[in-house]
Order: sequence, then C-alpha cells, then structure tokens
Amino acid sequence: MGKDGKKKAKDAPKSDKAAKKKAAKSATTTPPSDKEKPKVKKADLLARIAELEAQLTAPKGPLVSPLAPDFPDLPTIDGVRFATAQAGIKYKGRTDLMLADLAPGTAIAGVFTRSATRSGAVLDCQAKLKAPRTSGGWAILVNSGNANAFTGTAGMEAVAAVSHGVSQALGLPPGRVLTASTGVIGQPLPHARITEALDGLSNTLSPDGMATAARAIMTTDTFPKGSTRTVDLDGTTVTIAGIAKGSGMIAPDMATMLSYVFTDAKVSDRALQTMLSDLTKSTFNAITVDSDTSTSDSLVVAATGKAGNAEITSARTRSGRAFKEALAEVLKDLAIQIAMDGEGATKLVEVQVTGAANALDARRVASAIANSPLVKTAIAGEDPNWGRVVMAVGKSGARADRDKLRISFGDILVAENGQIAESYTEAAGAAYMTRDRILLSVDLGLGTATDTMWTCDMTYRYIEINADYRS
Repeated sequence: MGKDGKKKAKDAPKSDKAAKKKAAKSATTTPPSDKEKPKVKKADLLARIAELEAQLTAPKGPLVSPLAPDFPDLPTIDGVRFATAQAGIKYKGRTDLMLADLAPGTAIAGVFTRSATRSGAVLDCQAKLKAPRTSGGWAILVNSGNANAFTGTAGMEAVAAVSHGVSQALGLPPGRVLTASTGVIGQPLPHARITEALDGLSNTLSPDGMATAARAIMTTDTFPKGSTRTVDLDGTTVTIAGIAKGSGMIAPDMATMLSYVFTDAKVSDRALQTMLSDLTKSTFNAITVDSDTSTSDSLVVAATGKAGNAEITSARTRSGRAFKEALAEVLKDLAIQIAMDGEGATKLVEVQVTGAANALDARRVASAIANSPLVKTAIAGEDPNWGRVVMAVGKSGARADRDKLRISFGDILVAENGQIAESYTEAAGAAYMTRDRILLSVDLGLGTATDTMWTCDMTYRYIEINADYRS
C-alpha cells in the first residue's frame, strides 16, 4: 500500500466514530416528526385538566371533623319548648333561627364575653339579667349567619325590634327576651327577616325540638353539639340538657360560641348564677382553637323548676353540690366538643400543667402551649417537636426553672432535668403523635397549682375556611 492508502486506513476509524457521535446527538436532540408523536385525545386532556383543578380546589382537610361524636338523644325538659325556621339571614335553604320559650317561674343565669367590642345582643342580655327580676316566663331567640356586632346604633335597634317582636308573639315583656346573633361581624342584621318568621316560630313550638335547635345555631361548625345528664336530688330525678355552637374564633374569656343549657331543677337565680360563673372557668374558658375571642359569646342556663325538688339556694348543700357536679359535666362536655370541632381540626389536644407556683402561672403556661401556632402545627404534622413546648413555657411569663421542668407526651417522658430524657426515643414520640387525642403534660416542679386546657391542631383547612369567610 502507498502512503495514501495508509492514510485512508488510519482515517477510517475516526470517520466511523464521528458518524456514530453525530447519529447519537441527532437521536437525542432532533424532535420526532408529527407522524412519530403519540396522539393525545382532546377528551383525555380535558379530563386531566379537570382532575388537576379539582385537586387544587378541593378542601385541604375533612369537611366534617373526624373527632365528631354521635349526637346524643336529648330529652325533653319540662317547661321548655323550641322552634326553628329558615329566615334567609345569610344562606338560602338553611335553618338559621331558633326560639326557646321558657315557662313562668324559670330561673336564668348567663355569662358573656368581656370583649370591648361585644355585640348589641350581648350588651342587651347583660343589662336584662342585671335588672330586678319580674314574674313571668323567658324567651331566647338566636340567629346564625350574622353577628350583629360592630353595627352601631343600627345593631341596638335591631335587637330592640327582635325583642319586641318576640314579646308580641309570646305575650312576654321585652325585658324577658334574650337574643343572640352569631356569624359575620360588621354587617347590619336584616332583622325584618327574623320578625317576619316569628309568627311561624311561635305556632310550631314543641318540647321535642332541642336537637333541631342545636343545628339552627351552627355557623362553621361541622357537627351539632349536645350533652345531657341526670342527677338524683334527695329522691327527685333532675335532668340537665344543653346545646352549643362554636368552631373558630375560640379563646378563653369565652369564645365565638353560644351555649344554652336547660334543666327542670328548681334553683334560685342567685345560686344558678354563682354556679355558672364558677364552672365557666374550668369549662368554656378552658378551651381555645385559635386564641381569638369573639364579640358574641353567650352562655345561658335556665332552670324551670318543674322537677319538683326542694329549691337549691346554695351550691354548698348536699343537693346543691350534686346538681353543680352534673351541670359541670354537661358544660365540660359541650366545651370539649367545641375544641373537637375547631376549624380544620383532626386532633383533640389536652394540655395539663402541674407543679406551678400559683394558679395564674398554671393558666399562663397552659394557655401559651394551647395557643401556640408552632405547637399546633407540629401536632397537625404529627411531629413530636417537644422543643416547641419548651419554647411556649419560656414565653408564657410564668415562673419556670429549666432544670425542674418535666415534659411528657401521654405516658412517654420526653424531657427532664433541663434536657431530653434518657429513656425517650424519637420513634416513640412520632408514634404517639399519630393518635387523634393527644395529651401534653408539663410539670414545672415549683409548687402545687394545676390547670388544664383543651385545644386542637391547626391544619391547612383552618386557613382555607378563614381566608374567604366573608366571601
């Protein structure tokens, strides 16, 4: 072979390698022709788009609280009748009005929000319950969908118009009509829709309507709340039954909640008020969902006296103590149901504080933990982030000693002596957080004062509900 032949032989492999490299590059960069592209049917594409849109707009949590208990069979209470109606106050086709008619001789007590911006209905109820009592019955009228709060003189005029309408329909003095409104703040109450429904309400009053009344007062609640107990008072059986609403804007010092409890026991006005004021501290003022106190909180207890027991004039008597204990059970049950129905809630959280230097410090620590967004979101994510509990104790303003602090998740000791407990494992903490009922215990090691509060986790659903509540 000549030189040219050798050169061609040498160059041949290089040419093959370049050709292969060029072919590979062409295969990876050259788009396929229209004939080679897989064809996507338009119907399939539209279906996929619809599926993605549904995922984006779907609720970020359960529409009904997974903690919802079965609604109890509420008994009739002698001396109480109920009626409900659809007045169209905010929503069409939804029961939004409740009327309760209470027999003459009924004792009544109430506890209300201390918010500086409380509603006209709350101010009106407080004034009526402080006024000298006259003889006769009482009436309670509640609407949902509109809070009639921060509505100026128009709000008070609406309360007066509704009270007058009820008094005319039932033959009661306006001063013995208690009203409540719950819903959107700052919008005038269309009270004409309420007064127009009063004749129908008064004509359909029934002792069997308490369960329907529980549904009529709901706003963002995902389930109606009811509770009942019976108690023997020196041989006389007395019944207590109550309903409540509340889901968001829930914090101690009452919350955006309404609760009405009825009993056939004979109790004096003064004794009933004393018991209720005392029991509120450990029940409705011991729950929180989001640390926000509403303008409309109202808790009313009515005792018709129809059971025939000897009148209870003090909680210090044997019958007084027994009645108070049963009333406490109903109030606590209703309060915890509100925490269970916290907007978007998937877990009920009990915060127990022991060993505090005084009662105020115990409540400060319990409140700091129960209200902490960081604690609540960690629980929602089932993250055993006990450091957030330490943070909450430290920021509470209560007296605390790092080296005396003990933190537990249920029966699991998490931290003690200023550091993580030797027996604690992350796996055990994570497993505990998967439960739907969580117990966070903190012992401050400084005294004997204790306190307990109930709250819930904070999920994406809470944001979703509250981001467009008005719209």
